[in-house]
Amino acid sequence: SIKDITPYNYNCPAFSTGGGGFAISPDNKFLVYSANPLENKGNNTNTDLWLYNMLTGQTENITKDNTGSDGGAVFSPDGKYIAYKFQRQGGYESDRFILALYDMQTKSRTVLTEDFDNWVTDAVWAPDSKSIFFAGDVLGYTPVFKLDVDTKKYAEVIPSRAVGGFIPSKTGAELYFTSRLMNSPVDIYCQNLKDSKETRLTFHNEEITQKVDFRTPQALWIPGADGKKVHVWLVTPHNFDPAKKYPLIINVHGGPQSQWMDAYRPDAQVYSGYGYIVAFPNPHGSTGYGQSYTAAISGDWGGKVYQDVMMVTDYLAKLPYVDSTRMAAMGWSYGGYMMNWLQGHTKRFKCLASMMGLYNLESFYGTTEELWFPEWDLKGTPWGNPELYEKYSPSKFVKNFATPTLIITGEKDFRVSYTQSMEYFTALKKQNIDARLVIFKNDGHWPSGIKSMPLYYNAHLEWFNKYLGGEPAPYDSKKLIRNMETIK
Repeated sequence: SIKDITPYNYNCPAFSTGGGGFAISPDNKFLVYSANPLENKGNNTNTDLWLYNMLTGQTENITKDNTGSDGGAVFSPDGKYIAYKFQRQGGYESDRFILALYDMQTKSRTVLTEDFDNWVTDAVWAPDSKSIFFAGDVLGYTPVFKLDVDTKKYAEVIPSRAVGGFIPSKTGAELYFTSRLMNSPVDIYCQNLKDSKETRLTFHNEEITQKVDFRTPQALWIPGADGKKVHVWLVTPHNFDPAKKYPLIINVHGGPQSQWMDAYRPDAQVYSGYGYIVAFPNPHGSTGYGQSYTAAISGDWGGKVYQDVMMVTDYLAKLPYVDSTRMAAMGWSYGGYMMNWLQGHTKRFKCLASMMGLYNLESFYGTTEELWFPEWDLKGTPWGNPELYEKYSPSKFVKNFATPTLIITGEKDFRVSYTQSMEYFTALKKQNIDARLVIFKNDGHWPSGIKSMPLYYNAHLEWFNKYLGGEPAPYDSKKLIRNMETIK
């Protein structure tokens, strides 16, 4: 028979783009899950951990004193502890994620990674319950650390890698993990923790990486706003010749509190494959460079990030193999916002590509499902504290618009409504600025990787070819939309 052990009018576990959200104790007596019982969940980030006793049927909120987010709970193999990550600040989804320990016997909490000034992204127990492996955003990677529970001391065991999932062997002597680099799609590896020897276990992408000139990124540290250096991953074109000059694309990430990593993503290899240099900067607001750097973007959307992007552009434009007369910029979500902000503040770029971007900040507030986000980052509501909504809304600078722009959005995007892109498109077309609007009617904030990405990338390649002169796109986007052309 089936029994509902969470008969509440809210999600158990709480919704998470990362999935998961619950764990069962080794003796099968307890279940821990995350949930937010508060009404109007778009107004707060306060998920708590709830411990359900399988024998008594009783449920207890074990993190009720914390107003921030609690989640990612995992039981220790001996069942004595629950490791989890939490944020102290309620309403701030980009507060630092810290690793903590809940003692099942004393019902007390111990903070484990107070001195780790970056986000803890995932955690797994060692088999002996004496240590925990955790991953975190650090300088454009997600390395793995091993932490001693008693001393709280930790050391990096898998450095300089973009690690996905990871799990120790039964003896704890090895750590199995998935990893990708910008020039190498994901595979499974094994790390011997005694001698640090790494063994690759799968070769699923070996054939394509042998056929295609997958480019290894160059790491640059370029002076940016407030005297801070901006970490930039630079990918040169396939079959690169340093004696030639190539068009440049600046790719600004979304989040905005996230990081570009040395980790495989199609953007790096698709555009470089068609003759473009692609730069992936981590400006103010990015994770992995200390929480103060991450927090610097809140209340300053069009400030230091804009300065960082322009200073990076100035630096790269002077490289001997960059054609400074053929430069473009692109971005998704907040990156799309930055494209729309660039539109009203610079004419350095031959063209722009704005995906799922914020355009009118006041109407954005009224249509997003995450009200806590603008209320924290823009310091209130449009009617209660309108200053930043007016100061940093790209819609206030329409008279300065001049750059041709490709706009892409999803009709089922509840994070940044597709109407933001429609407003932007209308403003461009009414001023006779070349613009192209693609709306994926069945997609949300992240278009379907299988169904929509062929058109997504082809539309970009057409646009960049038109204004930067790279290699022609492989298909005709209008024919793709009408099912008149088949993807090969």
